[in-house]
Amino acid sequence: MGQGINRGYLPPESTAEYQKQAIIDILPLSLAVIPWGILCGSLAIEFGLTAIESQLMSLLVFAGAVQLASLGVIAISGLVPSLFSTTFIISSRHLLYSAVFREDVRRLPTVWRMMIAFFLTDEMFAVVMAFKARYGFFSEHYALVAGFTFYVIWNIATFVGIYIGGSIPNLQSYGFEFAIAATFIAIVIPQVKSVSVLVSVITAVITSVLFTLFEVGEPLMGASLIGMLAGYTTSKLLGEPIV
Repeated sequence: MGQGINRGYLPPESTAEYQKQAIIDILPLSLAVIPWGILCGSLAIEFGLTAIESQLMSLLVFAGAVQLASLGVIAISGLVPSLFSTTFIISSRHLLYSAVFREDVRRLPTVWRMMIAFFLTDEMFAVVMAFKARYGFFSEHYALVAGFTFYVIWNIATFVGIYIGGSIPNLQSYGFEFAIAATFIAIVIPQVKSVSVLVSVITAVITSVLFTLFEVGEPLMGASLIGMLAGYTTSKLLGEPIV
């Protein structure tokens, strides 16, 4: 078990310790998105969904950014193709996440791979990658427990939003949506460990702002692609490893 371990850390020695460590690592990010979950539940009720439909969005869709965007489409009576295209664009980053995990999970039974895929979020990806960097290997037990813990807290937050949505009007005016930005900042900043990654992040941020201001295409997708290209080009010029 000690082979491949780097940075002088010792890995947990049992499945139970993996699971405990996963809960500890994912908990700060889980708590940070509680306002986001409350907002999703509240807006779902405000836009005409029933309590059951609102909760099912978190139980079955389980994607905060997608849920908020979908609610926006529903609110303006958007067409189903618009709903699906919006969902696809926002969730496309998960293709990259799954590609990163491909070699780690391909040896697992299909049921395990399906569960990890369902619970895969930005937050779960971030803590699992940090675990791999610290201990030098992938743990399916760690990944699954981290994802499930986040899932439970997200659904509890959604339930709270559904419950208080009718009693507190204009809940979005309280600034809960800032939890979205704060969460992604907390995920991204620890990953900036090289010049190429820094260039990629700065380029993506600036591009997304400009694309939004000038209403150019799809700001999220465009900024992501340009940011990755800038980071890749920088890594080649500086001879940095591509991670």
